[in-house]
Amino acid sequence: MTTTTPRRHTAALRSRIAARAPQSLRTSSKLRRRIAGALALSLALLSAGVLYTAFAPRPQIAIAQDDSQLVAQGQQVFNNHCISCHGANLQGVTDRGPSLIGVGSAATYFQVATGRMPLARQEAQAIRKAPLHDLDPKTGDGARNIDALSAFVQANGGGPTPPLEKGEALRGSDPARGGQLFRLNCASCHNFTGRGGALSSGKFAPHLDESTEEQIYTAMLSGPQNMPHFSDRQVSPEEKKDIIAYVTSVTDGNNNPGGHPLGGFGPVSEGLIAFLVGIGAMVGIAVWLGAKA
Repeated sequence: MTTTTPRRHTAALRSRIAARAPQSLRTSSKLRRRIAGALALSLALLSAGVLYTAFAPRPQIAIAQDDSQLVAQGQQVFNNHCISCHGANLQGVTDRGPSLIGVGSAATYFQVATGRMPLARQEAQAIRKAPLHDLDPKTGDGARNIDALSAFVQANGGGPTPPLEKGEALRGSDPARGGQLFRLNCASCHNFTGRGGALSSGKFAPHLDESTEEQIYTAMLSGPQNMPHFSDRQVSPEEKKDIIAYVTSVTDGNNNPGGHPLGGFGPVSEGLIAFLVGIGAMVGIAVWLGAKA
């Protein structure tokens, strides 16, 4: 009896330990799974954040906000020239000027660099004129004031922004494609050689002879007056540059291989001249034959 009792106790103890072992193993396995799940979730969230940072579009006002000094200078220019018509918060003033919220720095550059703003007087269409001296893009101070004013409008209203390229860098490499795009999208108003034409209600499409590359590009982005605006989805940046290459090729005075330019209107004016000369010649011949008879 004395020898079998300890053996029974030992066997019972071993059975209790064996019964408890699977439970502790199950608890440990659950803990490991929870830790692994938390790590996987953290890794997925971190990966999503990295991908969003890499591929998310930059805010439209980020460039303007980076240079607070330029924005402050732009606010001063705005207060000097624009606030009476467009309001302190760019909200516009009834019967004086529209809201500038959403027009972007592209529209600001176009309107100011072409002298259309500030308006000389209220009329059906803003007329191109010489820009103010301190807003003339051809002078150093004027160019910086325009940049500052554009940055202020962009920072407070957002909207389309002009490209970083300037001058001839905005001319594309395929003016032939640009000509096709221009005839498809622009010629109905501007004439296919960029000479412009009359529209309704006292408005008109201006000729493009004086327009610079930056002005043509920002006009396509902003759509001034009756002109539609062309987003980068409608007309890609490369296509816009090709259009600029075509426009500059037909407005630089070197596109008249047939002789006298006849005002640059192309075959419309040439056909009219041929018609008038032909009719005059036939009338003259008829009168001469009548006199001879």
